[in-house]
Amino acid sequence: MNPHSEQSSESMILKVSEPELLNTYSLVLSASGITHRIQYISADHIEIYVDTRQKERALYEIAAYDSENRNWPPSVKADTFVPTFRAMSSMVIGSLVFIYGLTGDWHLESIWFQKGAGDSAAILNNFEFYRLVTPLTLHADIVHLLGNCFLGGILLHYFLHLTGNGIGLFTMLVTATIANLINVVVHGPGHHFVGFSTAVFSIIGMLCTISFAMKTKRSTLHFFMPVMSGLAFLAFLGSSGERTDLGAHLFGLLCGLLSGNFVRLQVFASLRSSFLIQTLLGTFTFGIFYVCWFMALSL
Repeated sequence: MNPHSEQSSESMILKVSEPELLNTYSLVLSASGITHRIQYISADHIEIYVDTRQKERALYEIAAYDSENRNWPPSVKADTFVPTFRAMSSMVIGSLVFIYGLTGDWHLESIWFQKGAGDSAAILNNFEFYRLVTPLTLHADIVHLLGNCFLGGILLHYFLHLTGNGIGLFTMLVTATIANLINVVVHGPGHHFVGFSTAVFSIIGMLCTISFAMKTKRSTLHFFMPVMSGLAFLAFLGSSGERTDLGAHLFGLLCGLLSGNFVRLQVFASLRSSFLIQTLLGTFTFGIFYVCWFMALSL
């Protein structure tokens, strides 16, 4: 700026009311090598003067800057999607409670645990792969059940509201089943397991990945809930106990972190908004649980 420029050779090019905008235009002019003077008339009336011979160039530089930055920063479109049926997580948790009412705690005499509990020897040697799915619906005791229902229900609610019921349930089942399979292979014969916690940890992993992949304010806010809930859940169920399966928790989390990238697919938005796709995947998921239990109890 050159406050000593003669008034007669100057022309006013702009009136500015915001100091931040004034600083921006001043930087634009300085970067273009245009000498200018700023005169404060009042708090919300500030004038910019330049040499008359540079008036057209100064106006051009400012207009060019405004044109280039008109839509910057780009606005982030809010994610307003909600599933058609908003109580699916309550239905899932209610099903777990209902099944626990039938099976009770884990004991060797129970046909439910004899036929449906995870058994690595039966899976690896007898190819009873339905045992990768049925254990997700069984719980060792009431503490195990309550932990899964409380924290798992909260996480599942947010997860399904981001993905839709059908896509969410299907991906939860696939990731939890793969995690159980990896855990079985790692442990080898002689490993037994039950519990929905593998699915819960897969949901935690998917929520963490989705929150970054979707780049929306809503999902970013959700990032902190699964992380904190995951830590609390791990401390509550994963640090001790005879039947605690840390391997299943770990592999569930890792599988979830990888599987959460499905939201990056270009077809995700259209699939998520399709009532038909969501209904078919949701029905298929419940059908898999039914078929697995049918196979378990009929053998």
